[in-house]
Amino acid sequence: MKPYNDYSTCLKNKYGTKVYRIGLDAGFTCPNRDGTKGTGGCAYCNSNGSRASYANPVLPVAGQLESRIAALKKKGAKKFIAYFQAFSNTYAPVNKLKEIYDCILPFKDVVGISIGTRPDTVDGEKLALISSYKEKYDIWIEYGLQSIHDKTLKAVNRSHSASDFQDALRRAKSFGIQVSAHVILGLPGETHEDMLETADALDEWGIDGIKIHCLHILKGSPYEKLYNEGKIPLIGQDEYAGLVCDFLERLSDRIIIQRLTGQGSRENHIAPGWALDKLGTIGKIEEIFERRGSCQGYKASSLRGREAAEAISF
Repeated sequence: MKPYNDYSTCLKNKYGTKVYRIGLDAGFTCPNRDGTKGTGGCAYCNSNGSRASYANPVLPVAGQLESRIAALKKKGAKKFIAYFQAFSNTYAPVNKLKEIYDCILPFKDVVGISIGTRPDTVDGEKLALISSYKEKYDIWIEYGLQSIHDKTLKAVNRSHSASDFQDALRRAKSFGIQVSAHVILGLPGETHEDMLETADALDEWGIDGIKIHCLHILKGSPYEKLYNEGKIPLIGQDEYAGLVCDFLERLSDRIIIQRLTGQGSRENHIAPGWALDKLGTIGKIEEIFERRGSCQGYKASSLRGREAAEAISF
């Protein structure tokens, strides 16, 4: 048993096989890049918009999905999640969104849809559309949050507030949609306590899943210039692993951990070098948990999380 509520394990338990997420680029942009909300985009983001390295934006969505499924099936894969990943995947009129999302319908081995977006680009009409796929698919909305602290959100040019996220979370859950939050650990100006306050708040707000990322520098991002000028400090692998454990200890065990670390594609990644060692970082996280004798939920404020944590044996 892993010392955290691992998403891959949850999927395997449900479907009896490993489920593979396929990142898609559906040609969306972002209101923080086109001038609608802000300009220049988030400080850590570049023109790829978190696009998966294998995603070919020249191909239509169905073509991207077909190509990737074929490649993964050669390796024995059987089940898949269509992950609308690049930029803000609700940033279009609802009729256009339906046309794009419906591209997955012919693929019988797709069991889930995950939609990455911003909390300020979703309204009730769009949520109703997304909710309409629940009968057939596991549905997730992934909202970029990064931090609950408005001072940090302003510093990284997110162009939305923590209350915007809370409102988007409430509205999505009212439609019965599972919501995941993206969080970045190690953002400039954030203290250790600031980051743990983000964990406490997400636990209290009832988030369903979390993706945790380390701060990394990408080519072409606003942070690239500041990093080269020595103005962006980055944390080391050991410090990050310990911080992730601190963060997870504050989260109820019911929350699904969809990612423990992240990095850009190798051709776009500048620093830190250790971020490319995903398996090594996860190994360090699990070693720290074992050494501490703790796990996700060990220090969670919710009684249910604490009781479950105390019941886990290693």
